[in-house]
Amino acid sequence: MTLASQQTGANSAAAQYDIVIVGGAVMGSSIAWHLAKALGSGRGILVVEKDMTYAKSASALSAGSIRQQYSSAVNIEISLYGIGFMRDIANRLAVDGDKPEVGLREGGYLYVAGAEGAGILAENQALQQRLGADILYLDAAALKQRFPYLASDDLVCGTWGRTGEGWFDGYGLMQGFRKAARAAGVSYLQAEVVTLERDGDRIAGLTLSDGRRIGCGVLVNAAGALGNRKLAAMAGIAIPVWGKKRSVFRFTAREQLAGFPLLIDTSGVWVRPEGDGYICGISPEDPHETDQAADFEVDWPQFEELVWPALAARVPAFEAIRQGGAWAGHYDMNLFDHNAIVGRLGGLENGYVAAGFSGHGLQQSPAVGRGLAELITQGRYVTLDLGDLSFERLAANRPLLERNVI
Repeated sequence: MTLASQQTGANSAAAQYDIVIVGGAVMGSSIAWHLAKALGSGRGILVVEKDMTYAKSASALSAGSIRQQYSSAVNIEISLYGIGFMRDIANRLAVDGDKPEVGLREGGYLYVAGAEGAGILAENQALQQRLGADILYLDAAALKQRFPYLASDDLVCGTWGRTGEGWFDGYGLMQGFRKAARAAGVSYLQAEVVTLERDGDRIAGLTLSDGRRIGCGVLVNAAGALGNRKLAAMAGIAIPVWGKKRSVFRFTAREQLAGFPLLIDTSGVWVRPEGDGYICGISPEDPHETDQAADFEVDWPQFEELVWPALAARVPAFEAIRQGGAWAGHYDMNLFDHNAIVGRLGGLENGYVAAGFSGHGLQQSPAVGRGLAELITQGRYVTLDLGDLSFERLAANRPLLERNVI
């Protein structure tokens, strides 16, 4: 691919790019950097981002974690690549000797189950281990021995990521991709897309809120929770992706609990260490096709009514805590099956999508960026087939179901 010539017109200033990526947070910037790497230069690639403070992006507001404890092979393999990438991020995304730091801490996820969920955990762990993930199955005795601070009388087993799972600085990952992409020649433009120009099965260009027109050879929709569905609709394509609010709460406890993991309780409540305390939350059921995109208010009653009671019951040391601050952000939730939509966008010849990550975007950004770069430049996936995440599964009513959704 080569950069098409710059164009100007009487009615609007226009520029032609080989590839335009809408959305410049972690997913858009990963795609941009991987494309620049595949092409040997970022020249000809434009990232359009409406808010370069990223203050309301999931990249900035997520709890930032990575796991291999999925029940589908593609998600496990995506995160296996992701953990390897983050372990070596200082070298992979270094720019002129400046090496990014994401504070990766491999404390592991710990899923626990009673009699009802024990079989699912065992089956999932067998698949995870077979694919190379370092996930241990712990029966009731082993669970109590390794994590003695848990109230475990109702538990039959747990699965724990001994290595390869944990948490990290999501904003740092996003900035690492962004800085490396810019250093490779990728252009970034702060602007909002208001229309797409469709010519048959191709996207010819886009118009910005200031009236400028940008022509493109390829369009990639990575617009995030607050823009993916809207941008797809501009091309006449519907995707079931909605912005769903999640509140994250901070607290400290009197007792220090050594080796505390990212715990997923049977109630659905999660908690993990953060600094000298903990952060926690829950994913409430909300199957309705509605956005919470304008709402960044913390749902404080959620902590008192749902989160803390479950934590105190599971970890007796959490009966006496000091509640701290909190924040709220949004997931781009795919209501079809809570998994990402990646690949070609509908029937478009030159349209691609990375949307609906449902809380997994940060950890999946390295592999998805690599995969889309391969698909765009070579016409196929080379290193890891992401076909199970394709848009086509929506039309075929073929959901990719995960057995442990958080």
